[in-house]
Amino acid sequence: MLVVVCIKQVPDTTQVQIDPVTNTLVREGIPFIANPYDTHALEEGLRLKDRFGFRVAAISMGPPNAEATLKKALALGADEAILLSDRVFGGADTLATSNVLAAAIRRLSKKEDVGIVLCGKQTIDGDTAQVGPGVATRLGYTQLTLVDRIEQVDLLRRKIRVRRKLEGRHEIVEAPFPAMLSVVRELNRPRYPTVPMRLSSLDAAVEVWNNQLLKLDEQTIGLKGSPTWVSRIFSPDREKGEIIGDGVHEPEKTANLLIDKLLSKDMLSL
Repeated sequence: MLVVVCIKQVPDTTQVQIDPVTNTLVREGIPFIANPYDTHALEEGLRLKDRFGFRVAAISMGPPNAEATLKKALALGADEAILLSDRVFGGADTLATSNVLAAAIRRLSKKEDVGIVLCGKQTIDGDTAQVGPGVATRLGYTQLTLVDRIEQVDLLRRKIRVRRKLEGRHEIVEAPFPAMLSVVRELNRPRYPTVPMRLSSLDAAVEVWNNQLLKLDEQTIGLKGSPTWVSRIFSPDREKGEIIGDGVHEPEKTANLLIDKLLSKDMLSL
């Protein structure tokens, strides 16, 4: 059985810059990392490999430099890595992105039985949590979101039982293969690559699939296939707070001033 892990290369959120004219991400000089939620998805795929002997394929859609992220997946133990890279894929929203990822998984399933697709709950750059469910919908897979524990994998019955982290409670769900799982950080603690694996990954090949191979209608992918777009990005204006006293030399006076200020606001709102 093949476990497919979807990994996105995202900008380090501490150094994100947006072009104010185009409203797009400034990529030059910005360090990129694997989406943190996706690292937990990869770790769970590798744990399934350790327990059941599954093969793990890591896939990512992005520019050529996303190959570095996939090489890290190989260093951790993924059996193969595929980069979906083509200019016509660029500018995709979640709908168009899920279309390309689903096509790649569909192609993989023709060669090998895909039982599980693992995705991070969301990405730290978009925060939509839509791509995983979009992939599942397009493929007709069972979708299990917010997974924080895999309870059981029954290969004979071809079923998986998971625990979902909901607001204030947990939910145990059993579903048939093939299934898409979007996972939360509480699921596991990602491993570190060993030195031999890190060295071997330097020469490992990352397959690159373009649209000539996937043969998708260009009206359904990339910018052309994206019904949503960013019209404007801006930082909200912040009102400057009022300084009341110094709070050090005359703390009681400052406190009284603050109380009077709050009381006056309450009176005005009545």
